[in-house]
Amino acid sequence: MAGMEKSDAADQDDAKPSDAAAVRVVSIVGPTASGKTRLGIDLARRLTQADGIPCEIVNADAYQMYRGMDVGTAKPTPEERAEVPHHLIDCIDPDENMSVALFQDMARRCIRELQGRGVRPILVGGSGLYARAAIDDISFPPTDPAVRSRLEKEAEDIGPDALFERLRGKDPEAAAHMDPKNVRRTVRALEVIELTGRTYSSTLPRYHYVIPSVQIGLDMSREQLDRRIDERTRLMREQGFVDEVERLRPHLGVTASRALGYQQIADVLDGLMDEDEAFALIAQKTRRLARKQMGWFGRDPRIHWLTAGSPGLAERAAAIVHEADRGAYDAIDAHADEYVQHHLGTLRTERLG
Repeated sequence: MAGMEKSDAADQDDAKPSDAAAVRVVSIVGPTASGKTRLGIDLARRLTQADGIPCEIVNADAYQMYRGMDVGTAKPTPEERAEVPHHLIDCIDPDENMSVALFQDMARRCIRELQGRGVRPILVGGSGLYARAAIDDISFPPTDPAVRSRLEKEAEDIGPDALFERLRGKDPEAAAHMDPKNVRRTVRALEVIELTGRTYSSTLPRYHYVIPSVQIGLDMSREQLDRRIDERTRLMREQGFVDEVERLRPHLGVTASRALGYQQIADVLDGLMDEDEAFALIAQKTRRLARKQMGWFGRDPRIHWLTAGSPGLAERAAAIVHEADRGAYDAIDAHADEYVQHHLGTLRTERLG
């Protein structure tokens, strides 16, 4: 997506919004190791200076919320957090479970509190669903193990085709975009219909802001991103990631233990592989994650893409934010949902995996 920068906004003079109520929430997204943390801090300082409205950062990275998981999550350093106030970092213990639905509630309460103090929130994080959950029209229907088990048994008894036909009768829109052979998704759709009394398609996420926002994405070439991931992995080793995992391991809950890299180092501690193998595998898995993240963010037509590390990055980002404050993108953003084909069945209330 390099080269997709919205340079027309960059050519505009920065215009000061009249008050805190007029400004948009900013969300900075992009793949891991693309420089989101630094841009968030630089943009917060530039906007505060330009507008006279303070900015504070709200973490939207799933694992940076956990206390003690510092090196493995590339958490902002104490020095970086001293530059601009940060929220939703170090707010839960690693033995606690986290879900997107819980994060959504925490993030929206944090955003309301900041706006109530006249502060512009800047969301920063690479967890795509978390970032969207904070600002978008996304709900998380309940689950019921008993209902799901019953539907799964019915699929075995009557066959997946018959179960899918039942879904088609109840929600033709959902069925038209689903694979009849994907029994898990058919079961989930019927479970939601039974528990909520609504069609499954009506509960799907919409590319529609429920909080007035603007998204800025960081992009770079695959080769450059791979180099930065390799460098980050090297720094993790130098900064004591093995010691961090050894210290936290007895306290890692189901969710925290899924953070990339922690299982690989646990295998080192168990003698299943050596450190060189583990860190090579971590780099490989991180590259794979970065490509998935770009696929996720690339589906959202509202994101304004800028080239990571380019000169004047914070200035161009600020220009885009000021255009958004003036409503320059509202008409386009309002139709974003029409441009996107939803991937039915991909959102669930399960723990992050």
